[in-house]
Amino acid sequence: MKVDVITLDNKSAGSVELAEDIFGLDVRADLLHRVVRWQLAKRQAGTHKTKGISEISGTTKKPFRQKGTGHARQGSMRSPQFRGGATIFGPVVRSHAHDLPKKVRKLGLKTALSAKAKDGKLVVLDTATSESGKTKDLVKQLAALGWSSALIIDGEAVNDGFARAARNIVGVDVLPQQGANVYDILRRDTLVLTKDAVAKLEERLK
Repeated sequence: MKVDVITLDNKSAGSVELAEDIFGLDVRADLLHRVVRWQLAKRQAGTHKTKGISEISGTTKKPFRQKGTGHARQGSMRSPQFRGGATIFGPVVRSHAHDLPKKVRKLGLKTALSAKAKDGKLVVLDTATSESGKTKDLVKQLAALGWSSALIIDGEAVNDGFARAARNIVGVDVLPQQGANVYDILRRDTLVLTKDAVAKLEERLK
């Protein structure tokens, strides 16, 4: 699959051949859904907590006698039916993370890349660098390219000037290739890969 390469100034910089087994797969929504759920579950804090009956402060004395009062029998004022009582089967502090096979994760990343290529939302950039390191300069370049929601993936490391210029731009994320993941690829409209990123991703996913 041949794709044109452009520069940040929207000039042509040749073309690059993309591997069909990485950028040309059929899009499987079920696979993308599984990987995104796995990613989001792993990042959940899991710090939600309610008090069980053993944690509520209060007496354990029986509030009134069993029979003859005309009321329902009660054994504790800490029971859930009373104000300030316990929460039964409430959330506890726990990890929401679950396992997902490595093969599924790898195939999910390939599918996400293929989905962007199929939708025509994949752009290959010559290099992601900023000489001035100024946000206003990069904003002008991205506006000229029409990238209002974009994930830009670079090679082994992101250029310092480019990262500094991009970090305050709403809707634009910048990652090194080892940080490429399904959730971030899908949440942005345009996926921008540098030539270095393409080479590294193909090496990583083959």
